[in-house]
Amino acid sequence: MAGRISDEDIALVRERSPIADIVGEHIQLRNAGGGNLKGLCPFHEEKSPSFNVTPARGYWYCFGCTEGGDVITFVRRLEHLSFGEAVERLANRAGIQLRYEQGGYVPGREQGERSRLIEAHRAAAEFYAAKLAVPEAAPGRKFLSERGFERVDAERFGVGYAPAEWEALTRHLMARGFTAAELVKGGLAKEGRRGPIDRFRGRLVWPIRDITGDVIGFGARKLNDAEDGPKYLNTPDSPLYKKSEVLYGVDLAKREISKRSQAVIVEGYTDVMACHLAGVPTAVATCGTAFGAEHIKVLRRLLLDQAGSQGEVVFTFDGDAAGQKAALRAFADEQKFVTQTYVAVQPAGLDPCDLRVRHGDAAVQNLIASREPLFAFAIRSVISRYDVSTNEGRLSALDAAAPIVAGIKDRALRQLYGVDLDRWLGFNNERFVMERIAEISAAAQPRQGRPAPRRVAELTDPGVRTEAEVLKLAVQRPALLAPRFDAIGPEAFTLPEHIALYKLVADAGGVNAAGEGGRAWVDRLLAVSGEGLRGMVTRFAVEELRVDAATEERYAADLLAALETISVSRAIDQMRSRLERTDLAGGPEEYRRLFAELNALERRRRVLKERAAGS
Repeated sequence: MAGRISDEDIALVRERSPIADIVGEHIQLRNAGGGNLKGLCPFHEEKSPSFNVTPARGYWYCFGCTEGGDVITFVRRLEHLSFGEAVERLANRAGIQLRYEQGGYVPGREQGERSRLIEAHRAAAEFYAAKLAVPEAAPGRKFLSERGFERVDAERFGVGYAPAEWEALTRHLMARGFTAAELVKGGLAKEGRRGPIDRFRGRLVWPIRDITGDVIGFGARKLNDAEDGPKYLNTPDSPLYKKSEVLYGVDLAKREISKRSQAVIVEGYTDVMACHLAGVPTAVATCGTAFGAEHIKVLRRLLLDQAGSQGEVVFTFDGDAAGQKAALRAFADEQKFVTQTYVAVQPAGLDPCDLRVRHGDAAVQNLIASREPLFAFAIRSVISRYDVSTNEGRLSALDAAAPIVAGIKDRALRQLYGVDLDRWLGFNNERFVMERIAEISAAAQPRQGRPAPRRVAELTDPGVRTEAEVLKLAVQRPALLAPRFDAIGPEAFTLPEHIALYKLVADAGGVNAAGEGGRAWVDRLLAVSGEGLRGMVTRFAVEELRVDAATEERYAADLLAALETISVSRAIDQMRSRLERTDLAGGPEEYRRLFAELNALERRRRVLKERAAGS
């Protein structure tokens, strides 16, 4: 049984782990006055910063999601650790050797799983780096040299070599006290017929670090193209490594990204190295997967991406058709940034690494400086597929580019790109082009199955979405809502059809009488429903719930609390409006009565929020 970390050591960890430094490794913090710092919350999506840090007291709090705590709580919440694992992680960072009660300290034995895996990866990175110097690694050194990298560059980025043996790393790490199960779980080894074998063999290896600098995985390139296996091989998803969230080089680039308000997205490990060495220290790369939503979250926090931000995200792609396709995929994610998004494409199709080898550091810097807005690049890429010297070709290009322009959310920017599209195609008729864009956009919407007004409201209004989810549970899993649902009343709902469905459930006996629900309960609802509600009952009976079975009770309780909070908030707004229209001098008794009701509603809302926070 693992011992308990001593209270004195926990206090020491807090003392030697400045909260501004720890939080600042993950998000950009700016002075908010009064000794406070502010940034974008890492725990929920937001457009303006509501995450506050008070270094003097060692606490953080987000006014958006109402999460808060000390430095240990932050690390626990961010990295999904237990209390002990979070303390150990911070202790390792601060160079503190922890003491464990109930049996004393045994190095390594009581460490949490994450700490053990981090230690194993650190040892693996050292092993691989040392092996780059052995004679067998000559092809790897040649590979680096041909791409303009010297020995000192390999050391800076931790590049190493995985011996072409079945168990070289496995034997090394097991001799240092790591178990076979740990190596397999961390992705360093995999199960062979006679036990664990190395995952990477005969490859050049790059350590992949998280934003704090800990090694969490590896990317490996095959050195003999004639051998079986993919050219690049990455660590599989593990307790440390999630490829959809990892950006190679972010540990080196994070401070420059924050300082320059710029992030450069490249496609490979050598491209990151080339950019940093050429004077573009904001470069990062994805690891074996396309750039996606989780990567955006990481960059938004570093860029402090918000309204009024002057930041930049620059994508570099090859100039060929595959590169253009990658850029158009990025277009779908562009508008999740508030910062401006650009594309930098080398006309000859050279990536940053090859560009540096052939033309030097300045060429890499010039590539980034010559960036083009992503919207413009996406539109031009589509136009380039057509012969715009003919009327037919120009019209086809217009029809192909119109959905891109129509998809720009900013109305003014959409108008300006419509003007550009007219100019690029040579129509000299802005009105015609804008009307055509509108026609193509409207035609793209399915004529049958177009969302009804109720469905549109459900997709755009969080309160209405909450109503729909609660009613879906009332139809599918009524026992999760009993008995609170039956007591909230129809006034908690806003859409007429939602109010009608709530009353229908009540007419059928309420969720308290529905038991576990199932087919019999749906049949009962359908039996008492009119024609107008049968479709909604059926849809809610078959639509997938947004939660798994393991957490559905918490989910139901949170939904009910949210619905009640929204309902009370709506009543508070109405009460405030009535107070504003009530003259204190002309009707003091009425004013005091309304004010008392307002206070009661606000107390009720506070209770609901506290209940939700404690559930």
